[in-house]
Amino acid sequence: MALPVAIQLYSLRDEMEKDFKGTLKAVKEMGYDGVEFAGLYGNDPADVKAMCEEIGLVPISAHVTTDEYICDGVDVALDRWQAVGVKYVVIPYLVDDRRPGAARWKGEDVKNPTYDLIKAVGEGAQARGMHLLYHNHDFEFKNTIDGKYMLEVLYDSFTPEVLASELDTCWVNIGGEVPATYIKKFTGRAPVVHLKDFYMTGSLPKHLYALIGIDEEESEAEEATFEFRPVGHGLQDMPAILAASVEAGAGWVVVEQDDPTPGTTPLECAAKSIAYVKGLEW
Repeated sequence: MALPVAIQLYSLRDEMEKDFKGTLKAVKEMGYDGVEFAGLYGNDPADVKAMCEEIGLVPISAHVTTDEYICDGVDVALDRWQAVGVKYVVIPYLVDDRRPGAARWKGEDVKNPTYDLIKAVGEGAQARGMHLLYHNHDFEFKNTIDGKYMLEVLYDSFTPEVLASELDTCWVNIGGEVPATYIKKFTGRAPVVHLKDFYMTGSLPKHLYALIGIDEEESEAEEATFEFRPVGHGLQDMPAILAASVEAGAGWVVVEQDDPTPGTTPLECAAKSIAYVKGLEW
């Protein structure tokens, strides 16, 4: 393999809540090299770092919401994750009014504008030897500003040193772009790439984020099938995505599966994903 492979632990959130250390051990036994956190489940950051060292996992990154920075303070939040030992902190999602061009993006009369927050977090991370990334969904491709995707407007607003990318290949595909081609557009700015696979028939469900726990307005049942799949078991061209990640200069790829495939468990899905990736010649 050309790159080490981590797993986004949101994929195993129920398991992490029940048995934090045991789940980390299970991930290592499957063959993962590192982990990306989505919360500490009440554990002390130094203890988590020690667990990773004992088990032999690299705590490569963490998804940290804008609310965590606002509620706890930028320095407190960054110090917490620095104590875990992560190299990257990742903004996992922006709510509607925090996105480029929206009400809380910029402005002197706006409390905690997103632009200022990202700048402060990115510079604070840089000062600590860390790096801020942004994890996309598909809405960044549906909204354009002056002819550019909102995602590209976001990155154009900051230097690569302040904000780099964590491209989620599932959402890139659903957003209408070819993941491998799009990854290459971020060459030099794509240190971490999310490997996410899916299967779909019919039209794309309008309220797709309900599948990952984000509340949306109710809608009538739609004639469509959409499910997340283990890496290599869906529609994605994973060999091309992995090759593009290497070409773009990525240092890590991260497996994520928002929900298990029906009839399987999250741990089973995680095992299938790493078996597939490690079974390829790349």
